[in-house]
Amino acid sequence: MSQSPTDLETVPLSTALREHTADAHARAEESPFMADLLAGQLGTEALVALLAQSLPIYAALEDACRVHADDPVLAPLLDPRLERTPALRADLAAQAAAGCRFDTVLPAAEAYAAELATLGPAGLLAHHYVRYLGDLSGGQIIARLTQRHYGTDPAVLTFYAFDIEKPKAYKDRYRTTLDTLPLTAAQRAETLAAAARGFELNRRLLDELHQEFPA
Repeated sequence: MSQSPTDLETVPLSTALREHTADAHARAEESPFMADLLAGQLGTEALVALLAQSLPIYAALEDACRVHADDPVLAPLLDPRLERTPALRADLAAQAAAGCRFDTVLPAAEAYAAELATLGPAGLLAHHYVRYLGDLSGGQIIARLTQRHYGTDPAVLTFYAFDIEKPKAYKDRYRTTLDTLPLTAAQRAETLAAAARGFELNRRLLDELHQEFPA
């Protein structure tokens, strides 16, 4: 059950983020595109299309985080091991060399990336949480199932491969760090709103991908 706005002002930030984004997260997880992709009903091109949309999003997020890298609200969570842009570029280049490519950046991905470029530290913190903890959690399931269904070589799916020995322990430390960040009340509210917005932007992108790849 989601907590009230008053409760979310007092609980640890990691708890508030989980509670505040629960509904938006559930809607994103109900995406027909992801359901079809993970059930083996699409094909490698659909996976490549997902990676192609992810590239401008992560490039925008990581560029913006570098701009604000010294801000105390964001700096404690920044870790080069999380950055996905180089892996995405390598994966897409390898897939293109094998004859599979998707060169269109969909409007939802363009809008997502453009919005990220406008955010300050509190908003970026939210998207950092949504994207990277998602990649370390559900992203690992995506990697396993696409390898199983489509025979994707892990060497061309490095986007989901992190140089992190114990992801569970890493995620626990990440959440602990979240709870120690020096956010003002206004920044905390901005972070919570931006996190829910991140799931909504992702849902819109998945809806557009479903239009491109109906099962």
